[in-house]
Amino acid sequence: MNTLKTTVLMAALMGVLVAVGGAVGGQSGASIMLIISLVMNLGSFWFSDKIVLKMYDARPVDEANAPDLYQMVRKLSRNANIPMPRVYVINSNVPNAFATGRNPENGVVAVTTGIMQALKYEELEGVIAHELAHIKNRDTLISTVVASIAGVISWIGTMAQWAAIFGGRSDEEEGGGIGGLIFTIIIAPLAATIIQMGISRSREYQADESGGNICGNPLALASALTKIEHYAKFGTMEQATPATSHMFIINPLSGAGKSIMNLFSTHPATADRIAKLQAQARR
Repeated sequence: MNTLKTTVLMAALMGVLVAVGGAVGGQSGASIMLIISLVMNLGSFWFSDKIVLKMYDARPVDEANAPDLYQMVRKLSRNANIPMPRVYVINSNVPNAFATGRNPENGVVAVTTGIMQALKYEELEGVIAHELAHIKNRDTLISTVVASIAGVISWIGTMAQWAAIFGGRSDEEEGGGIGGLIFTIIIAPLAATIIQMGISRSREYQADESGGNICGNPLALASALTKIEHYAKFGTMEQATPATSHMFIINPLSGAGKSIMNLFSTHPATADRIAKLQAQARR
């Protein structure tokens, strides 16, 4: 059911991108955006990990320079019955983590320096297990494709807003006029955020449950979620963007200023996630 839901939402997100093209450039604009969305999906398949890791200036680590973290990932990978992913560290005091890669054979787990300092060993195991679950469930490719498309929609909306301010477009140009402009600047980014939210939420619950099974301690993961959310409320990762926020175990923009884009969370309520993990531990 989650796979069907994700497929429908992905198609809807591509539809929003094509609609943005139509609003900006009419039929030719829609055709261009359809081609762009297909190229982006292909590019994301092959380069998803490199794009996101570069964005967050993540550095690779191995057993020599991060022995505890590396050995933890290796042990949990065996529990999950997936190949050992590459391990990266992001220089940020805010505790968080994400996974990327087009398939389990090319998986990547990235953690912040802050999460290694803030969590107990078993809590960090829970977080790593959650990220390995995303890799095992093949959520990582979906997440990066969604980030790419949502990012382009937001970028087009911003460009259209500046064009409207400085008069960069005439009423005679092909497109949707004032209605198309409103759609591009306001409605499309909002729709992209809602779709992005729907995709992410359905995958997070599943990764929590799978992660609890992989580490064998759902309550440790629940405790980690509590701590990470607490830190996220008081500190925002400088590198974080709305387009990639759904990739993290907890929304890294939780502490950002209020705006129309921040009214919608890409993650389920942490209290609900914890309640499900507690119920899982009792089974």
